[in-house]
Amino acid sequence: MEDRQILEARYREMYDGMVRKDTALLDEVLDGTFVLLHMTGLRQSKAAFIRAVEDGTLNYFSADHRDIHTELHGETAALIGKSVVSAAVFGGGRSTWHLQLRLTLARRENAWRITEARASTF
Repeated sequence: MEDRQILEARYREMYDGMVRKDTALLDEVLDGTFVLLHMTGLRQSKAAFIRAVEDGTLNYFSADHRDIHTELHGETAALIGKSVVSAAVFGGGRSTWHLQLRLTLARRENAWRITEARASTF
């Protein structure tokens, strides 16, 4: 599998882990340095993000991936993914979001890991 395909797979795996509340999968795809920057400006570490998915603070029900664009830069990469996401977050009701994630990834120990995600809408 080519790097671009692997990067796209990481994006899809991240969402799969979020929807299924699969903390082992999230732990695998997210780097130890991972930070999520929410639209509100809230910054969550890897541990805080996984905990919020697991305890239902962040509930993801589905994700329909519309567009994924990748750029390789040696041992780092950038990915912009646009997905229509059904979610209920921070105590709010279930809504459908046109969510864009800008990911930064790094190759660590021969595997691509997500180091940062910046959320916005599209």
